Amino acid sequence: MFLAPPKPSQASNLQTSLDLPLDLFQAIADLKKEMNAVILAHYYQDPDLQDIADYIGDSLGLSQAAANCQADVIVFLGVHFMAETAKILNPDKLVLLPDLDAGCSLADSCPPDRFAEFKAAHPDHLVISYINCTAEIKALSDIICTSANAVSIVNQIPADQPIIFAPDRNLGRYVMQQTGRDLLLWDGVCMVHEIFSERKLIDLKLIHSQAEVIAHPECEANVLHHADFIGSTTGLLKYIQKSDRQEFIVVTESGVIHQMQKMEPLKKFIPAPPTSNCACNECPYMRLNTLEKVYLAMKNRTPEIILDETIRQAALKPMQRMLAMS
Repeated sequence: MFLAPPKPSQASNLQTSLDLPLDLFQAIADLKKEMNAVILAHYYQDPDLQDIADYIGDSLGLSQAAANCQADVIVFLGVHFMAETAKILNPDKLVLLPDLDAGCSLADSCPPDRFAEFKAAHPDHLVISYINCTAEIKALSDIICTSANAVSIVNQIPADQPIIFAPDRNLGRYVMQQTGRDLLLWDGVCMVHEIFSERKLIDLKLIHSQAEVIAHPECEANVLHHADFIGSTTGLLKYIQKSDRQEFIVVTESGVIHQMQKMEPLKKFIPAPPTSNCACNECPYMRLNTLEKVYLAMKNRTPEIILDETIRQAALKPMQRMLAMS
């Protein structure tokens, strides 16, 4: 399943005509102090956005940071479901997402109406949903998980309890392999992680024979077969610090290489190639956020994440279960 990348929003097109400050970094820092704001960023954001963040992390870390947030305003540099998660955990705070079009192909692959029918057809199943889903899917779930804690959470469920795992089939298959559990999988995928080329990865391994292949479990099974280490984004970052290898082929969204290079400047990190010659190992949704949009969002206090309170409360319960089990 390959979904078309997002089209630039009208706000994006108008942005170039606006009178912006010369030093966006300082202007954002000033606004952050004025608003009592905290900036949370995912590892897949552009390097400049990672560098202005107060906290940078993967989905689990960002959820924990949002849950413990003391600021009045959360500026979320990531995609829509991540900002929704922050709002689920912080209903009384202003949560800003610089570009509301920053969606997620994986979240889009699980429409709430169809998933509700799927769940109803298996009433004896517990629903564990990967955090990369909409607030509506979270509200239909029993427990949320991330790639960092999915195996641990499934292992905490009684062995005789049937489980639906949604929406990522590749992460679900990996969890099945690691736990020995038979999960009922929703057929969803991430457009970035499904497009890595096994053939090109093999060719790259031949060229860089001393490199270790490190991969995210959202990748297809045939690609994971060639990995020396499989882990969440944070897991990959920890691994490259403890490994004595000097070269790594990185099979996940290439934005994380910025942090890898900062952590280990003497090591070499090679982005795994996609099937085509496009920049498909970069998430086009993540790249919709820019420094200019961050400044404008903070200055204008919009776009704001707004959730239906009934959905928010229903989505909060499985989030709280995840945080307690992590």
